[in-house]
Amino acid sequence: MNQESDKIRFVLVGCGKISRNHIAGVQRIADVAKMVAVCDPNEERAKAAAEACGDVPFFTSIESMLAGCEAECAIVGTPSGMHPEHAALIAKGGMHVITEKPMAVNLAAADAMLTAVHEAGKELFVIKQNRLLPSVQALHEALDRGAFGKLLMGQVNVFWTRPQAYYDEAPWRGTWAMDGGAFLNQASHYVDLLQWLFGPVESVQGRIATMSRDIEAEDSGAALIRFASGALATINVTMLTYPKNLEGSITVLGERGTVKLSGRGLSELSAWEIEGEEKPTGLDPAPSEPGAGHAPYFRNVVDAIRGKAEASTSGIEARKSLELIEAIYTASREERVVRLPLTDKAS
Repeated sequence: MNQESDKIRFVLVGCGKISRNHIAGVQRIADVAKMVAVCDPNEERAKAAAEACGDVPFFTSIESMLAGCEAECAIVGTPSGMHPEHAALIAKGGMHVITEKPMAVNLAAADAMLTAVHEAGKELFVIKQNRLLPSVQALHEALDRGAFGKLLMGQVNVFWTRPQAYYDEAPWRGTWAMDGGAFLNQASHYVDLLQWLFGPVESVQGRIATMSRDIEAEDSGAALIRFASGALATINVTMLTYPKNLEGSITVLGERGTVKLSGRGLSELSAWEIEGEEKPTGLDPAPSEPGAGHAPYFRNVVDAIRGKAEASTSGIEARKSLELIEAIYTASREERVVRLPLTDKAS
């Protein structure tokens, strides 16, 4: 497929910092896709992104973009609280929708977005590119074939730092309406991986706190998860680590296996002991160049649109980790054990 007319046409909505990964990611799959327009209410940002895409047209409103260009799919990288409104508008305009994580800031908004996109006859995808990392894929495959035996425990640690200047740079950051806190924003990929690897959640206990940053949402928190399988897991998150990011890791313990993934992009096999098996070798390191991690995700979306593959993370699939995070917040706020599912809708 090298004819320009055969490529899936993407548009970019939201040209903030993350947009460089979106632009570079689509450019890395130029054999099957191309960016044909960008949109941002800030004209300077829109112009800069348009130039980075090869001088494609730019727009300062979604309405003008929908009227002024034709495309199959839109990548939404606006503040998280705007995702549902923007996704609904775009889907009604005739395009499939990809949103950055988190898909929404609460479950009710996520369900409204899923309904709106479905009623428009379009597909909703949510960027969870870490599922496609070689180390994570190897771990998921081992779990799928039962190599661990009975799952016993898991642990996620996200010990990062986000200084006050990070939040001050964009006033929507750290707000409940537009962003959320350490769990919903920074740790969402790790929460997603935990529930993807361990399966359905039975109940949650948790505590969040705003300990040092001047924001509405939490800068730190901890949660205890019980899965339907009987396995337990803990999630420990903070944005206050001094003086820089210390750890982002996930640990899986089973009757016949112990694995810990850590390091940049979870590419370091800190522990890999599975009964009767050798430690994997030759796994590609996590990509560090802009867009390299997003490119496989966008290629999967292209294949899903063409009916050649299942979506790596559909809107329904991404809802699972959002439900878990909302349960953690509820457990902290109400000081109780919260059982899942929270609702039957979209489950």
